[in-house]
Amino acid sequence: MDEPVITIEDITIRLRDKFILPHTSWKILTGQHWAVLGPNGAGKSSLVRVITGDVPYVQGSITYHFPQHPSEIIGCVSSELQEHLIVREKFQDMSRYFSGKLDDFEKARTTIMGDNNDEKGKWRDLERIAEILGIRNLLDRGIRYLSSGEIRKVLIARALIKSPKFLILDEPLAGIDAGSRKELSESVAELAWQGLQIVLVTHRAHEILPFISDILFVKNGKLLMQGKRNNILTTGNLSRLYDVKYFDHGLTLDKKTYGAAKSASNRKGKLVDMRNVSVKYGDTLVLNNLNWTVRRNEKWAIVGPSGSGKTTLLSLIAGDNPQAYANEIYLFGKRRGSGESIWDIKEHIGMVSSEIQTLYRKEITACDVVASGIFDTIGLYRNLDSGHKEQVNKWIEFFGISHIANNIFTQLSFGERRMVLLARSMVKSPELLILDEPCQGLDQENRKLFMRLIEMIGRDTDTSLLYVTHYQDDIPACIDHVLTLKKPELNEN
Repeated sequence: MDEPVITIEDITIRLRDKFILPHTSWKILTGQHWAVLGPNGAGKSSLVRVITGDVPYVQGSITYHFPQHPSEIIGCVSSELQEHLIVREKFQDMSRYFSGKLDDFEKARTTIMGDNNDEKGKWRDLERIAEILGIRNLLDRGIRYLSSGEIRKVLIARALIKSPKFLILDEPLAGIDAGSRKELSESVAELAWQGLQIVLVTHRAHEILPFISDILFVKNGKLLMQGKRNNILTTGNLSRLYDVKYFDHGLTLDKKTYGAAKSASNRKGKLVDMRNVSVKYGDTLVLNNLNWTVRRNEKWAIVGPSGSGKTTLLSLIAGDNPQAYANEIYLFGKRRGSGESIWDIKEHIGMVSSEIQTLYRKEITACDVVASGIFDTIGLYRNLDSGHKEQVNKWIEFFGISHIANNIFTQLSFGERRMVLLARSMVKSPELLILDEPCQGLDQENRKLFMRLIEMIGRDTDTSLLYVTHYQDDIPACIDHVLTLKKPELNEN
């Protein structure tokens, strides 16, 4: 007979100044593998984080039916953990700059090992785990230059190095290419077969892995239903879980009002021109002799497996990668290294990415986040003139976020934050809009809304697009060019 592992009885969770998931009860038995499914902002992550002790509850009880402290036996991989890692790396940039060690980034193996460096057995575990997850080639790469999907694999390895009995995976397949999703799914299934109990948190029903035995639905801060997979995961129940709406606020984009201003220094219409560009980290070649040109009004999709260089390519364009100076790269009519500042580059670019979303951690309103896009800053440190205010209000109205404009950004749902970032990226009507996995983490409803807006930008403005995704279904119809990257076959010594 299966015995209880964790028992939650009649709890209510406190999330900042509100209460969610009232009177929730949930029992996890030995041998069970659960999936927690629901839309953005439903309370999925809060429910699993209450198990780890990271989120408080105000009534009821949680019983752990094992002698160890939960932190010793429960491993957890989440977007919050990934955000913390990215922000920590960003904070180290200034010291790297002054020390002259611009490429002295924390290595993946250091992140995985954490406080276990002195345990010889853990080093053997690292080799085994790296083999299971297929990340041997990442161990000596700097965390800063890993893709989102690669970082997620590193964090899973970090959780496994503690030899947990219970593993919580919050959106583990987000930002990973199709081949890597298959490989990672097989790796997680192997871990489950070996006896590791899994709780999978996702908003995509098709990402529920075959070995998952039980399902729990969360919607609007309430537990909707739970039970055996075959009983819960039905078409009718999924329709109740997701209320798909369509975006139609009556506004249209016209080039006179919303179009990108043409750069005086860019008369030939070339926004990006890369000639024989190569990037190497240590012994690993990431980009090899890439030749690529992006012209005004072109809409590009950038695709390829994790580790093929998509993130690196974007960092060269956005001015965030020092290896740009070692290559022949022209941005908006000027060669990199010809005296331009990083701000001269960023004034032409709008960007949406998970990394930017993680950097807004202080209390700032959604309106100020949008306004900060005018100055390319993380946070708003200048007063707005009347023209700036008109720009901000115009885009807030277009994206239909007026009702949350004065709310604190970090307290918005995931989908609302992503919409605010899209408004931030377009507030200055940039010549080039970079969208790095923009639908990552969005549920079905928010994804359709976001895709509709991207379609309108691509169709009705002069802004060129660079759209990075691992999902073929997430590529907007306005895309007219595709750049497919592959992992370089040559790893030079």
